Amino acid sequence: MSAPSFDANGTLGALLIGTLVSYMLFGVATIQGYNYYVRFPDDSRKIKALVTAVWFGELGHVICIGHSLYAMVITEYGHPERLARLPNSLFCCDFLGRFDLLTCTAVQSFFAFRIYALLKSLWLPRIGLWLLCICWAMSLFRVLPGSIVLFAYGINEPIAKLEGDWAWLFDSVWTVSAANDLLIAGALVFVLYRQRARVLKNTVAIVDKLIAWTIETGVVTSMASLIMLAVFLSLPATFSFLAIFVIVSRLYSISLFASLNSRATLRTQQEEITLPTLPTTINTTLARPPNVTGSVEMNKVIGTPYDW
Repeated sequence: MSAPSFDANGTLGALLIGTLVSYMLFGVATIQGYNYYVRFPDDSRKIKALVTAVWFGELGHVICIGHSLYAMVITEYGHPERLARLPNSLFCCDFLGRFDLLTCTAVQSFFAFRIYALLKSLWLPRIGLWLLCICWAMSLFRVLPGSIVLFAYGINEPIAKLEGDWAWLFDSVWTVSAANDLLIAGALVFVLYRQRARVLKNTVAIVDKLIAWTIETGVVTSMASLIMLAVFLSLPATFSFLAIFVIVSRLYSISLFASLNSRATLRTQQEEITLPTLPTTINTTLARPPNVTGSVEMNKVIGTPYDW
């Protein structure tokens, strides 16, 4: 009797669409990761380890959601009543999704550390340290509570009961995650704007581009969390929110790889701006090279290469 009322669009359809988009974004992240290793072989081992860990985390997650989709669409075909409880395969996806959220936390921590390093260079180390601690605490809140609930109750409880009892926790996690993204983006914009006043006029365009990129990445990740929260609240007892859940981490990894790879573009733009100002005549007297201050300040902003 339950088969006629089964809505595949809001359950399996949502998971299918999210999985396909997730696989496409994983391809984008893979290309970005490959470009990073080709362009920046001299980066520190810690940065390379972070990039490697993020990519393998994404690989594990796409394998897991692919297996979950196959189990729900093929293995459980003709038994929609079994979707009332969290299947073992989907639970495995969620549990590895906690590891995937560790990837998101690692990316947020990376940008938070960059804020601290830049604020320290602006003689604001205490503010940078406080922001670093706040961002880390908000990132950990994204991982720990949901992991405990899903691991302790998710495999036994029906989805409707799980959402009814713990909806407030998931709402809080996604809200805090969106707030953390906005905090990181806002802090980076503040730091870059302060740096904007310290560089030469011919390098202001580079800082403006950095500010625009920072706002774009921060808005994309925070809006994804808010949209997932809105879908979760408006369409309860369905898998509709999974269509966004399975792609959120791809946005974080792509933002990390794009941030690292953007140094090549910014470096090229800096050279195009600086080279025309070089003197065309030979001067035998000791003179201060042009644009030294601007280059030094921009190297601090661009951070080439990253070194911890």
